[in-house]
Amino acid sequence: MSKQTRSTRLVATCAALLTTLSTAVAAQQSSLPDAPASPLVAALAQDSPSSTSFAGPPVSAARQNTTQPAGPALTLAQAEQKAVRNNPNVSVARLLALAQVQVTREVRSAEMPAAIGNLTAVDAHDNSRITAGLLNNPSVYDRAAGGLTVSQLITDFGRTHNLVLSAESTAKAQLESGRATELDITLTVDQAFYQALTAQAVLKVAQGTVAERQATADQVGALTKAKIRSDLDLSFADVQLSQAQLLLLDAENSAQAAMATLNDVLGSEQDQQYSLIDETNNNPPPAPDDPEALVTAAFTARPDLAAMNDQFIAARQYSTAERDLWLPTISAIAAVGGTPVRADQIQSSWYGAAGANISIPVFNGFLYNAEARDAKLRAQAAQENVRNLRDTIARDVRTAVLNAQTAYQRIAVTRQLLDQSNFALDLATARYKIGLSGIVEISEAQLNQTQAEIANTNARYAYQTALAAVRYEVGQ
Repeated sequence: MSKQTRSTRLVATCAALLTTLSTAVAAQQSSLPDAPASPLVAALAQDSPSSTSFAGPPVSAARQNTTQPAGPALTLAQAEQKAVRNNPNVSVARLLALAQVQVTREVRSAEMPAAIGNLTAVDAHDNSRITAGLLNNPSVYDRAAGGLTVSQLITDFGRTHNLVLSAESTAKAQLESGRATELDITLTVDQAFYQALTAQAVLKVAQGTVAERQATADQVGALTKAKIRSDLDLSFADVQLSQAQLLLLDAENSAQAAMATLNDVLGSEQDQQYSLIDETNNNPPPAPDDPEALVTAAFTARPDLAAMNDQFIAARQYSTAERDLWLPTISAIAAVGGTPVRADQIQSSWYGAAGANISIPVFNGFLYNAEARDAKLRAQAAQENVRNLRDTIARDVRTAVLNAQTAYQRIAVTRQLLDQSNFALDLATARYKIGLSGIVEISEAQLNQTQAEIANTNARYAYQTALAAVRYEVGQ
């Protein structure tokens, strides 16, 4: 026999029992037309300021009248935009990306001409030469002159070009890291937003629970004064009221903490209170059922994987550049200037020269070998990091889809639990009104109904959080 069939039969049985009891009471009262109503029914029917009808308004109606938190309205989309605009982590990622672009320009400057202007004035001792510290011993003459020196790298057989490519790949990786940071912040906003919605919904449940149990306590108090119920019933009612008040305190604390977390993610130092707009559907779409298609999409769309790939490419290009250290470097240099004030030994008032130089590395203590080997090993490590991240993404996507599927199933189960607990509370209330049960039964029914309502609320927003996690893992 299925659970649904058993539940249906249970409901039918309880309804039949309630109908039979009501018929019996009505028949008994009709058989004694001149007899006064029972004290229990009379006490329950009283309409006094300190007590309300025990059946009371429906739970949903009672809890819809709770006060909404003051503050500007905020939707999830607005929260995401605000966080991307104001969160300092996003600003840091963007600034680092801009800084890396300047590093690319720094490296590319080695391919550009370099011009240096010189102004020189020398007062030298007559017939002096620099004789220490150098192999040659140049003469030093009195002079005052100005000139320009220009140098240009002709070729280093690809080393500088590979360094530029490596810097460009690193800049692309930094840009992708910035996009990944935005996705991280967006996911954090979604989680904080739904957590705040959950906390506010639980707060409404707690407020309604306190109101309902206060009404119950007032009812039982009136029955106790009328000597219809014992002090034990009143004690149970007071205990239930105290538990509801504790639940309310915890719910208020959770709501304030959730709002503080949301403000932090939004990049705000203020304790701003928002009226969060719940745009979720009461009947949300089902969770995705094909994780493998999402894994393939994640390999294409995930910015952190793209950043890791760019870092690997940059490391490989840098490794090639370090290998090219053993190749010659050809450069040209030219200098021109004038010497208006000069010693007699300097006959021309201007000078000019141009030349080229080939630098060939011969031996440097195996430095180039070690640098090339170090860069190659780091490139291989970067490649393994890419493979490791792909494995992690595949696992996380599949796990996120499973979590979303479970969260979606929990919505239906908790909704059914809430319906059953509401029906059980109605039955317990009816049985208590006609004196067939005690306060323990109705207290248990109230507790179960409160727990079921909280569970259903948590399930709804937990599913939305799980869907946000799926979107993040796929790179959306």
